[in-house]
Amino acid sequence: MASSNSFKLRCSIPGHEMDVRGLATAIFPEGAFVSVSRDRTGRVWVPNSSPDTGFSEMHCMSGHSNFVSCVCVIAPSETYPRGLFATGGNDNNICVFTLDQPQPLYTLEGHKNTVCTLSSGKFGTLLSGSWDTTAKVWLNEKCMMTLQGHTAAVWAVTILPEQGLMLSGSADKTIKLWKAGRCERTFTGHEDCVRGLAVISNTEFLSCSNDTSIRRWQVTGECIQVYYSHTNYIYSLAVFPDSQDFISTGEDRSLRIWRQGECCQTIRFPAQSVWCCCVLPNGDIAVGASDGIIRIFTESEDRMASAEDLQAFEDELSKATIDPKTGDLGDIKLEDLPGREHLNEPGNRDGQTRLIKDGQKVEAYQWSVSDGRWVKIGDVVGGSNQQTSKSVMYEGKEYDYVFTIDVNEEGPSMKLPYNVTDDPWLVAHNFLQRNDLSPMFLDQVANFIIENTKGHVVGPAQIGGGDPFTGGSRYVPGSSNDGSGFSADPFTGKGAYSSAAQRQTSTNIYFPKTDGVTFEQANAPQIIAKLKELNEGAPREHKLSDDTMGSLEQLLLVVCGANSPETPPTIQQISLLWKVSHWPEDIVFPVLDILRLAVRHPQVNESLCGEAEGVQLCNHLLSLMRPDGRPANQLLALRTLCNSFSGRHGRALLVSQREAVLSRAADLAAVFNKNIHIALATLVLNYAGCFHIQPDLDAKAQCLSVASRALETVQDKEAIFRLLVALGTTVASDQTAQDLARSLGVGSQISKYSTVSEPSKLGECCQLVLKELQ
Repeated sequence: MASSNSFKLRCSIPGHEMDVRGLATAIFPEGAFVSVSRDRTGRVWVPNSSPDTGFSEMHCMSGHSNFVSCVCVIAPSETYPRGLFATGGNDNNICVFTLDQPQPLYTLEGHKNTVCTLSSGKFGTLLSGSWDTTAKVWLNEKCMMTLQGHTAAVWAVTILPEQGLMLSGSADKTIKLWKAGRCERTFTGHEDCVRGLAVISNTEFLSCSNDTSIRRWQVTGECIQVYYSHTNYIYSLAVFPDSQDFISTGEDRSLRIWRQGECCQTIRFPAQSVWCCCVLPNGDIAVGASDGIIRIFTESEDRMASAEDLQAFEDELSKATIDPKTGDLGDIKLEDLPGREHLNEPGNRDGQTRLIKDGQKVEAYQWSVSDGRWVKIGDVVGGSNQQTSKSVMYEGKEYDYVFTIDVNEEGPSMKLPYNVTDDPWLVAHNFLQRNDLSPMFLDQVANFIIENTKGHVVGPAQIGGGDPFTGGSRYVPGSSNDGSGFSADPFTGKGAYSSAAQRQTSTNIYFPKTDGVTFEQANAPQIIAKLKELNEGAPREHKLSDDTMGSLEQLLLVVCGANSPETPPTIQQISLLWKVSHWPEDIVFPVLDILRLAVRHPQVNESLCGEAEGVQLCNHLLSLMRPDGRPANQLLALRTLCNSFSGRHGRALLVSQREAVLSRAADLAAVFNKNIHIALATLVLNYAGCFHIQPDLDAKAQCLSVASRALETVQDKEAIFRLLVALGTTVASDQTAQDLARSLGVGSQISKYSTVSEPSKLGECCQLVLKELQ
């Protein structure tokens, strides 16, 4: 069979509806492979009969309630001679499938967060890794042991051929070797999260990382080689059968083929994130990317795509847009770039990138050794703008400045990274929040930045400028602006919410958002009128007395501020409200409306959300939020939870009940009701604000997961905006949270909102979230 000594497209498979996140070679049928996707499915693909070069879907598997992140094949056994498929998902579960039915044979539960990596070994052993920082060893339907030792998400696992040896790679930048549940060795050397592992032999393995390197290790601990070629995060590795050659894929839109330790071929994709790859038994390569398409590449001329299909792939690639910050393009100065005549000169190596100017456009080309020509790989977005050269590295990012701030002589120094395009007031505000420092230092820190950037600040700080959350002018304490220009939010009764920082520019006035957002709109007479109307028709055992009705009315007036502040709610009124909130579900909603308003009052918040009654309140609200519950009750229960954040007892309660509350709330994303979606988005936003400065990876991962899941179905623009602010608040100034968001594919999921012009805050906020994820 003829070979071209370079890989070319065999076929494209457009079966999945969202990012393809995992691939594995199947044992049966011959030549088949399995894929999993963010569309919550797994699919088995089989090669078509000759001479067709494509694949057909043989089997579709569904069983996860959220994105599917990874897949592996479990070896055949006497019971299952064709083997099994294991898939891990963002619902924290592992589903195990046969080829005989679309639903799982069984489900493995035990991880507390997303299962993002799987590997199988002899005798049906399964190894899983999760964002919960653990790896687990499973045999059949039982968890045999939990491997604990990493301090961040476990993104990669593999089982070595030598019996009992297992490897795990983590966002804590280390790789650990395990034997019988005990950590035997820790491998250090990567400078960022470890994203993939691949076995070469009994004694050697490969690892890849966000630090753009691939490392080759001996199990005894030595790193024997480091490979460089990628220019962004590397997500996956696969080794050719019976060989030490391998392939890799990453965030630089590329698949790279490595022979004898050198990158011998680079294949670019018309998709930013090339998530996964596997080598098929015949040596062909399967690759999955963020555009939902699986592409197969082959060295065999007999299996290559037609000339028309090869040209179509090249045309698709040429129309791609490239952000110069995500690739190997370097600083771009349009006036220094050569014209098209530069393409007459041959390249020096396969995959070499060359930029040319065509009028005011910048085009990127890649040298193809096999074709002996330059192939266009896209247009450079923003290529006509000079990029700022940055020189200071801090926590894996480049900055124009990294200042050392000493707040007092006894405490440790603190680092403050800063780019000249940032707003000094917002940077100062975020720095104080991140380090739990008093806001009284805001002016001092901001002025320090301005003074020490030697006049490079972009524009003066604006006071009382436009607020994207309200559509009007924002209130600044101590200024003449009293906020009368606020545009009322019809769902909260006030401006959607004001920015956290006291002085802002257009750099980022959206997040982090750390003060709670509440629902305050109230029409007390209407609420009481509806309560009386329903009470008239209530069953005798639930009918309220005149005294009870009067007490509830008085409480409502107090919490709405209609009564004098010197007359706080009484214990009797609060107890009565709690009792009546258990009215029958078909008539309870006006009582829930009073409850929603009451929990904002400090005394009610302390009484109902305190240690004694708080869990009962939380459980009651969750029962009303059942997916099959009444929409009015679901909405008001969500709003009550949001308003509970206004008091410290409520915040403490909701933080302690976070896992259950967000899990139940996430189910309501499937309810097609825009008011419910806004309340759900607000709840996620309030949680994101609570955990912004806390190193709680589990909590941030759940916020990201719920927000990402909600964005699948939410259509209302205000709800989408609040989810974007929640995402921005979660990832701002937190490298690990940013990596989690990238592994979820959040960037590709939200990119469609970056061009929304109405309301402008939606597109602007999306662009800022995407900037955080670069």
